[in-house]
Amino acid sequence: MLQQDLEETAPPRHKLHAYIDVVVVVAVLAGTNLIAHFTTVWASIFTVPLAAVILLALVRRRGLGWSELGLSPRHWRRGSLYALGAVGLVLAVVAIGAALPITRPFFLADRYATISGALIASMIVIPLQTAIPEELAFRGVLHGTLDRVYGVRGVFATGSLLFGMWHIASSLGLTSSNHGLTGFIGGGPAGQIIGILLAVIATAAAGMVFTWLRRRSGSLLAPIALHWSLNGAGALAAAIVWQTTFA
Repeated sequence: MLQQDLEETAPPRHKLHAYIDVVVVVAVLAGTNLIAHFTTVWASIFTVPLAAVILLALVRRRGLGWSELGLSPRHWRRGSLYALGAVGLVLAVVAIGAALPITRPFFLADRYATISGALIASMIVIPLQTAIPEELAFRGVLHGTLDRVYGVRGVFATGSLLFGMWHIASSLGLTSSNHGLTGFIGGGPAGQIIGILLAVIATAAAGMVFTWLRRRSGSLLAPIALHWSLNGAGALAAAIVWQTTFA
């Protein structure tokens, strides 16, 4: 009788494997984040794209299908339509934000002080180093592994929280390089902590929107497009604001 009860309450073997997959993916992402931000310049360039490819190959061998990863050709058309809508909306919002005096200072980021630098960042660095590999890792690999274990609620909650925490390291110098944020929340250690918290909250919320697009469209095309447009259009707008303000 006891043996029967244990068999009924024990998770199936494939369920245990799914839990292991989640742990491995999260561990790889955590290690990737540390290597990318706290080692060498070359590591910061290549680590995230390389880790995304490795994770994709790993979970494919573990049995995740292309649809589970948001990479099925069957969803390309629907994903493209959502992608176009998302990009159009972001471009309109960014243009309004850069034009309004109350929000214009938040675009004054030192790293996008030149048009040429913003163009390189927007068209090369952001899509290849950030938008595509991060969406492949989070809305592709992590999404697929979490979905097998926790379902839709777990994907939204856990995936978005982890995406927010992913941006802790990249937010360490946020307030010192953004004049608008420095003026809004102040500088020093307190301002830096507040800046990190705001960045985690903002990126976790963005992760929920990316996840919604991924599930609604069935494709990674939509969240990749939205991710790129938020960062890329923001970089170009920052350069334009900087040039028109200080030129």
